[in-house]
Amino acid sequence: MTRRVEIIEPGPLTLVQDLGRVGHLAVGVGRSGAADVGAYLLGGRLLGNVRGVAALEVTFGGLRLRASGDLLACLTGAHAPARVGGRPVPHAAPFAIRDGQELALGMPSSGLRTYVSFRGGLAMPGVLGSLASDTMSGLGPEPLRAGQTLEIGRSTEGFPHVDVAAVPPPSGGPVELAVLPGPRRDWFARPEALAQTPWCVSGRSDRKGIRLDGDPIERHTRWSDAELPSEGMVRGAIQVPPNGQPVLFLNDHPVTGGYPVIGVVRTADVDRAAQLQPGQQVRFRWEQR
Repeated sequence: MTRRVEIIEPGPLTLVQDLGRVGHLAVGVGRSGAADVGAYLLGGRLLGNVRGVAALEVTFGGLRLRASGDLLACLTGAHAPARVGGRPVPHAAPFAIRDGQELALGMPSSGLRTYVSFRGGLAMPGVLGSLASDTMSGLGPEPLRAGQTLEIGRSTEGFPHVDVAAVPPPSGGPVELAVLPGPRRDWFARPEALAQTPWCVSGRSDRKGIRLDGDPIERHTRWSDAELPSEGMVRGAIQVPPNGQPVLFLNDHPVTGGYPVIGVVRTADVDRAAQLQPGQQVRFRWEQR
C-alpha cells in the first residue's frame, strides 16, 4: 500500500525542504534547504531516516494533514502544540498517525519554523538533486496547498539507540548571535555599532533574509559614494544597504549582492536566527576567526 498525506490546511507557509542543492553557485543556483538545519536533521535521526530525506518546514503553525496508511512522524524546531485525532502528541519524539487520522499544528509560542518529518521521508521528483523549495529562484516544489497529496518514501535505516546531539528549543526573548568580521567591515565608520545596537526583527523578513530595524550603521566617509561590484554571498552574511538597516541572509538568499557585507554569522547561530519571530530583539557579538 502506498502511504500518503493529504494537506487539509497548509497554514501561512509550508514548504518541502531537505539539505538543499550543493555545488551550483557558479551557475547562479543557491543552496536553499531547511532554514534550521539542526532541527531538521534531528527529526530525521529520531525516525531512523537516511540523512537528507525531505520533510515539511511549517512557518508559524496552522498545518493540518490527513494520513493515508499508518505513519510514524516527528516534530522538531519551534514547539507548536500538536494533536493527532484530537489528542496531544510530543515534541522531538516519534509518534504514530494511523490511517485516516489528522495531524493539526497550532501556533508556536516561541520560534518560527516547525519541521514535520515522516519515517521514510517524502517521495517526490527532485531538481538538481534536491527536493528543497527555493522561494528566491522558484526551483523545487511550490508551497503546499489545500487538497495536495504527498507520497511517503522508504528511505530508512535503523533507529538510533539514543540521540546525543542537543538541539536547544528556540528562545522567545532576546537572542545573541556570534558574528565574524566580513570582507567589507572597513567600509563602515563604526563597525562596532553592529554589536552595540539592539536590533528588532522586521515583519518584512522571510527565507531570503532577516531584515533588522535599529539605529542605522553609517558608512565611512571615504566609501560614502562608492559603488561595489556584485560579490558572492553566503548564508549568514550581514549585508548593509544604503539605509543602514542590516539584512541577515538565510537559505534562499541571492547568490550575489552589491551592498557591503559587514559580518558573517557563525553557521550554528544561523539556525537560531532562522527561528526568530517578527518583533524579537537581536544582538550581535563580534568574534575572531
